[in-house]
Amino acid sequence: MPEKQRELFFRREAPGYLENVFTRNTLAEVDFIVRELGLHGGASVLDVGCGTGRHSLELARRGFRCTGIDQSEEMLAIGRAAAQEEGLQVRFIRGDAATTRLAERFQHAICICEGAFSLLEVGADAVAYHEAILGNLHRMLERRGTFLLTALNALRMIREYSDEDVARGRFDLLSMGVTEIYPGPDGTEVRVVEKGFLPSELLALLKGAGFEVLSLWGGTAGSWNKAPLSLDEIEIMAVARKP
Repeated sequence: MPEKQRELFFRREAPGYLENVFTRNTLAEVDFIVRELGLHGGASVLDVGCGTGRHSLELARRGFRCTGIDQSEEMLAIGRAAAQEEGLQVRFIRGDAATTRLAERFQHAICICEGAFSLLEVGADAVAYHEAILGNLHRMLERRGTFLLTALNALRMIREYSDEDVARGRFDLLSMGVTEIYPGPDGTEVRVVEKGFLPSELLALLKGAGFEVLSLWGGTAGSWNKAPLSLDEIEIMAVARKP
């Protein structure tokens, strides 16, 4: 079976992932997660689309029990190596966020920085894919469990792209998806879709999955500060709870 484009994308990204500028605010982001989700007393946290586990590892350093799910073995290997080196108890599981559902229940969950949400295969059903992710998250949370999500902001995409981009097939108005092409060192290309969400669409998906939405803010990585969402914000942040 041919390798999925998303898997190839993350395999190529893994070696230099932690060099990206948006990964440099992990401590402040985890401070925010702990505060806004009300983490305390060694609580259990599920990190969906965990990548290299930078948030899970920092949460584990603070005494929380973390489980990370990601489809990229290369990303997970970096997290496992860091956990082993520091003696941290973080469980990393390879799986797709849309199809992986663990039997246990967690007190809190995060799905942030496009590790799972907003990034999908070309031609995939964007609605069904994201409904599946939220459905799995809902089922893996305990009752009254809290959940923090970031997703790309479609309002910014609408302002950034043009009718010419639509005509060329780069920006799909129906799905609010941008097709990105990443050339590889061997000359091959990786194509993935970055899907943006209108705030009302994101609210509807969360409520449809059974969540109670507590807050909706601008949430671009590196500047989480509970600011009102703006048109040019890169990401939307939602805080929700399982009733």
